[in-house]
Amino acid sequence: MTDVARPLPHPYTPGSVRAAFSYRDYRLVWLGMFASNIGTWMQNVALPAYIQHRTRSGGLVGLTVFGQLGPVLLLSVPGGVLASKFPRRAWLVTMQSVQLVGSLVLALLAYRHASVAALIWCNVAIGTGNALGAPAFQATVPMLVDRRDLPGAISLNSTQLNGSRVVGPLIAGLLGIWGVTITQIFVINAATYLFMIAGLLVVTIPTVQSKGAAGWQQLTVGYRIARERFVVGRTLASMALFSFFSLPFVVLFSTVADVGLGVDPQSSTYKWIYATWGLGACLGALSAGTVLARVDKARLIRPSFVGFAVSLVAFGLLHGPALAYPVGFVLGWWYFLLATALITVLQQNLSDEERPYVMALWFMAFGGTVPIGGLVFGPLMDVIGPHWILMIGAVFAAFLGFWCDLRTGGEQRGRHSLEAGDPAALDQHGAAAGD
Repeated sequence: MTDVARPLPHPYTPGSVRAAFSYRDYRLVWLGMFASNIGTWMQNVALPAYIQHRTRSGGLVGLTVFGQLGPVLLLSVPGGVLASKFPRRAWLVTMQSVQLVGSLVLALLAYRHASVAALIWCNVAIGTGNALGAPAFQATVPMLVDRRDLPGAISLNSTQLNGSRVVGPLIAGLLGIWGVTITQIFVINAATYLFMIAGLLVVTIPTVQSKGAAGWQQLTVGYRIARERFVVGRTLASMALFSFFSLPFVVLFSTVADVGLGVDPQSSTYKWIYATWGLGACLGALSAGTVLARVDKARLIRPSFVGFAVSLVAFGLLHGPALAYPVGFVLGWWYFLLATALITVLQQNLSDEERPYVMALWFMAFGGTVPIGGLVFGPLMDVIGPHWILMIGAVFAAFLGFWCDLRTGGEQRGRHSLEAGDPAALDQHGAAAGD
């Protein structure tokens, strides 16, 4: 799929979401992933709310979420290496199965009203399966479409992730009204992993041979690529800083609602606010591959940082739920337009064989750093309240809008491939951002 002279197998605009969705294997994996993530977000919104309701502690909420996402910091790079060592399909199915079993155990613990510590350790097990499998998954999905349609595929990936943020909490809220318990929600989440497993079993997953690194040297490949390529390194650094300083509210959303907005995190109002924010994020991601499909994603990054900063200030100034719906929607829109632009630029600058290594760093920067921020700012939020924490995040996002300029520079500052001295590797597999 790297020959740009070859006609595309569809009549749609290259790089659009319609083009990406026309590929049968990508479509099946996307649908399985969407169904699975709906269950995941049912659990993600239910568990922190449950902990907040039991403990009234932002610190423990942050620790709970860290239990799930923290392993990304330690295990993403080994996960990327293992993705290149084992058959990709078997590895992905195994990691999905680990998370399925972990969700069933979590349900059992909640049913028995186990200690918060036990719930956190179970979340660690679920997070371990996610951390080891996510780099392989993100390295696989782009290979299911032609590289020219990669922006549309990434936009759709972000859309389903945030669409599940909307659908999951809505379903959880409706089930709660109908008397479904938190234990049953965890069981439902476990069942949704079967959709992802089924999708992986019926598609053809391309085989990519790793070259140029052996043994434990493979652990440093991603870092070397990030160090030697300006666009890759600056993208990862920006995402890591943004995640730590500006996104703690994602982990502590239930605390922000409880303390800042006066909304019970187990109420339907909380779930509607969360879903509205998720809907904004969904449409922000979708816009990157539709109305903004022809726009260079590197040029979207700086205004998205600024838009996010302004929206976060507005959200931080709220003291009630009424305006949280429209402001939260806009905040979500800027948030995932930005995240989608960043990951698109990153993916476009990687070859197929490089992806497992560098995407591990992306998960550390995005998924791994967010819970660290929650862990640090959660106790601080208990002391000074959520409003000041959101203001700190807004100021830092505005700074990143100045610092993260990927419109120029690009790979001229240092090209790198797994086969040193092979300039064709990048030419075939990834154009520099802004080209």
